[in-house]
Amino acid sequence: MPDKNGHFGEFGGCYVPETLRGLLFDLEKEFAACWKDPAFKKEFRFYLEEYAGRPTRLYYAERLSRQLKTLKVYLKREDLLHTGAHKVNNTLGQILVARRMGKRRIIAETGAGQHGVATATVCALFGLKCVVYMGSEDIKRQAMNVVRMKLMGAEVVSVESGSKTLKDAMNEAIRDWVTNVKDTYYLIGTVAGPHPYPYMVRELQSVIGIEARRQFWRKEKRLPDYLVACVGGGSNAMGLFYPFHKDKGVHIIGVEAAGHGIHSGAHSAAICAGRPGVLHGCKSYLLQDKNGQVTNAHSVAAGLDYPGVGPEHSYFSQIGVAEYVGITDKEAIDALKALSQIEGIIPALESSHAVAYLPKLARRVKGLKTVIVCLSGRGDKDMGTIAEVLNGE
Repeated sequence: MPDKNGHFGEFGGCYVPETLRGLLFDLEKEFAACWKDPAFKKEFRFYLEEYAGRPTRLYYAERLSRQLKTLKVYLKREDLLHTGAHKVNNTLGQILVARRMGKRRIIAETGAGQHGVATATVCALFGLKCVVYMGSEDIKRQAMNVVRMKLMGAEVVSVESGSKTLKDAMNEAIRDWVTNVKDTYYLIGTVAGPHPYPYMVRELQSVIGIEARRQFWRKEKRLPDYLVACVGGGSNAMGLFYPFHKDKGVHIIGVEAAGHGIHSGAHSAAICAGRPGVLHGCKSYLLQDKNGQVTNAHSVAAGLDYPGVGPEHSYFSQIGVAEYVGITDKEAIDALKALSQIEGIIPALESSHAVAYLPKLARRVKGLKTVIVCLSGRGDKDMGTIAEVLNGE
């Protein structure tokens, strides 16, 4: 749990304009009341199960496991959810909170488009106005998700500032929110941003780990040796990790986007190569220059192309609860092709970073170990990028 000011150790907090402080305090109180209310929990569970398709499967990847030899791999199939990724867990929870607060206009930021699609989906479900901010570079590489958002009635605002990716989309969403606080709810898509968002999104996404724990115990009669998940802002990873974070025998590994390589400077590995700073209302590890200015991130996966990370991940790294590693663009693409051909499952480029770490983990371990990998999304949205790679080979 964060402290009363929203800090996880030194990380987190609420660094926002005065215009938003009262609104965030109201949101904190409203979510706390919702999370204690059995009627809210029942409604949330109804939509998770009947609409989104929970529980998701914990699939034993037998052929992949045989190839790796020292790992018995289970895939937590968040890619099978409605909208194609874990993002809908969070948007369903937050939209129910927004309705209780009387908000009729919902704004969101998106990188890979999956959070934008999930937000547009729940706004359509409940008849609310939806505006999604998306960097123009991400609009180009995630064109199919833009069509999906518009089809469901969302307004997609192209952001032309900065690197024209997720960081800049979030900047614009915050500017909108500051000027439209009365009727607008900002539905943040990850475990970042000002308090109470990191805590709130973690609680809503923890359904991943709660299910995985129960499912794994049923299959193996014990807990897994390892958990592996990709980390951009880090909501799928925190959703898997948190329900296990006090289990000393479970080794937790977050996989960041190393882009063209950590030493190239073109990457998104905020924990592996960043240092503490403040961005988008919270303190966490950030990519910065020597003057403390936030630098541009890079990843072939639009959903990982962010120069920061959730504050609780920063805290987990600092206190040794979790280990964070980097995987390059090439390694992720190779893993996407490998899982597609070995298991007939096409993962999202984001999830492919987690899959790509498995051969490295297999070389580290002694004996046969078990691992749960969060397959956070499916790769349909990435076919344009993959087609370019395959055509260039």
